[in-house]
Amino acid sequence: MAYSTSLAQRMRQALAAIPHVEEKKMFGGLAFMVNGKMCLTVGAGRIMCRVEAAMHDALVAKKGCSAVIMKGRIYRGYVHVNEAQLRTKASLDYWVELALEHNKTIAAAMPLKIRRR
Repeated sequence: MAYSTSLAQRMRQALAAIPHVEEKKMFGGLAFMVNGKMCLTVGAGRIMCRVEAAMHDALVAKKGCSAVIMKGRIYRGYVHVNEAQLRTKASLDYWVELALEHNKTIAAAMPLKIRRR
């Protein structure tokens, strides 16, 4: 699945002032890693935000927002937001800020250690 290039460009602009942002292609889209942690992704017609799990239920009640579900499992703290709900800079910034605030609270992924025999 291809990601929305226009939404990806808007995401780059929203994150332009944030240090340590890296783009990686993953999940059929474009992930934005902040401080080595997946924070936001852009897909076809939507974004995914990594947010505080305690806010999950309140966020998915918002129009155009839904839980991320993979292989039948709901991933609390990960939400999709439809592009139609992100038309304005303020609406995109709202979701970006939620993800950035949560990003500050989580540890960076630890590199895998290879066991040698």
